[in-house]
Amino acid sequence: MYTFDVQLADTDRGVYEDYALRVAQHPSETDAYMLTRLLAYGLEYAEGIAFGGTVSSTEEPAVLVRDLTGLITAWIEVGAPDAERLHYGSRIAERTVVYTHRDPAKVMAPWADKRIHRSSEIRVYSFDPGFIDSAAALLDRRNTITMTVTEGTLYLDLNGTSLTTAVHEHELA
Repeated sequence: MYTFDVQLADTDRGVYEDYALRVAQHPSETDAYMLTRLLAYGLEYAEGIAFGGTVSSTEEPAVLVRDLTGLITAWIEVGAPDAERLHYGSRIAERTVVYTHRDPAKVMAPWADKRIHRSSEIRVYSFDPGFIDSAAALLDRRNTITMTVTEGTLYLDLNGTSLTTAVHEHELA
C-alpha cells in the first residue's frame, strides 16, 4: 500500500486541488504502471474520479469518472489495453483515453484495423522516454507529490525531486 499527498495545479484545465490517496499495488503491477495510473488520475482529475477495478478486471478501467447518477463519463485506461477494452469503454463512456508508460507507437499498433467504437475520438497520452522510470525510482511507501500542468508540460515534484515531461497526445484515426 502506498500513500500520496498530492497538490495538483492544472492550469491548462483550470483544476486546482489537494487530495490524499491510498494506492494498493497489485502483485502483477509494476511501479511504472502504478505511477502512470496515479498520474492519469491527476491529469484527468474531476468530480467523481476513482480508481477502477484490479489490473485484471475487465469490467472497469484503471481510472474512471462517474457522474452523480453513477454513469461512467470517462473511461481511462493505463498501459496497453486491447482493442476490445477500448471498444467497450468508448461505447459506455462519453470520453475514452489511454495513458501509457510504453512506446505509444507499439501500444497503438495492435489496434490498427480493429473495430473500436468512436476510435477517432480516443486519445493516447504518453510521456518523454525515461520519465516514468526516473519517477518510479523515487517512490516510497509515503509520498508527497506536486503536479503542475501548463501548456502541455507536466512539472512533477516527487518526494523533493523535480522532474519535467511533455504530455504527448496521439490520435488513433
